[in-house]
Amino acid sequence: MKNPNDGFLKGRIRSIKFAVKGMWLLITTEDSIKAQLTFALIATIFGFYFNISATEWMIQTLAIGIVLVAEALNTAIEKVADFIHPDYHKKIGFIKDIAAGAPAFAAAISLIIAGIIYLPKIIAIL
Repeated sequence: MKNPNDGFLKGRIRSIKFAVKGMWLLITTEDSIKAQLTFALIATIFGFYFNISATEWMIQTLAIGIVLVAEALNTAIEKVADFIHPDYHKKIGFIKDIAAGAPAFAAAISLIIAGIIYLPKIIAIL
């Protein structure tokens, strides 16, 4: 909640604190985020091993970020839906299924990007 006594800088610092807290909550409580961070670590190790270019690093980093953002938004939507209607409800289930589609799209696209970056390098080794 915004504090009317906060100046611009103090308000921005508070916002950053809330954002870091949210990231920490996601990392420490959500299995989907933990799984995606594991895949991100593996992709990063592959990047160093295969000495990918700066452009490939940027694209890989962007793909990782999009997957993490999609997972975070999906989690937020699910938490709000569960808070509003804790029992099973067909419409809430529909909303949650749609929200789950976002990280699925992001993950599928990131796998395509990984294939474009790493398959030629792996094939060259073989």
